[in-house]
Amino acid sequence: MGRRPAARSAPRRRRPRRASAQKVEKQIDQRAEKQPGGAATPAAKTPGTSGRGATVSPARSKKRRTSNKKKSTKPRRKAPAVPTKREISAGGVVYRRSDDEIEIVLASRRTRRGQLAWGLAKGGIEDEESTEDAAVREVREETGLLAEIEASLGETRYFYVWENVRIRKTVHFFLMRHTGGDIDDRDDEMEEIRWFPLERALKRAAYRGERDVLVRAAELLR
Repeated sequence: MGRRPAARSAPRRRRPRRASAQKVEKQIDQRAEKQPGGAATPAAKTPGTSGRGATVSPARSKKRRTSNKKKSTKPRRKAPAVPTKREISAGGVVYRRSDDEIEIVLASRRTRRGQLAWGLAKGGIEDEESTEDAAVREVREETGLLAEIEASLGETRYFYVWENVRIRKTVHFFLMRHTGGDIDDRDDEMEEIRWFPLERALKRAAYRGERDVLVRAAELLR
């Protein structure tokens, strides 16, 4: 028998060679040259981003800067305490009826700024004196008029500063009917005493608290 021809082995496939690192860099440079703008440049970092690409808000970065500042350890100076004093006064809304018209007495005095202010007669309560007796006396002294109390009009409260002292004042007011007297017999403290129609007196009174008292008086008189 003749010899069998030896079986041929299948040709071995060649694996593609891995490109070397230098060759890869060369290919990247060639591609960059073909793109408009020339060679490739590293991507610029945008403001407010970290090196890893995480976004950092401007408010947070500002907070980090300010947190590094040392806090002042100096104690704050307290404002000097202002002494407070309480005062209680009494006064009256004096009225009269003339030809079916209601008129109210207002007294004027100068403010510390020199302005003329119209208001109700009132003053401090003396020792062992009731609020009613003080109201009648103050009306007589400041306006020169005599009057009788008919009703209480409540009280008004306010404060002011006088010679670096804070004054908290409460004034008790009464509705009073005119019975006599003469405005020429008033104290020199008041510049002028005048009768006003009720509606006009509500507008001429300089202080809001006293205007409120006049509104209460008008509700009783109408």
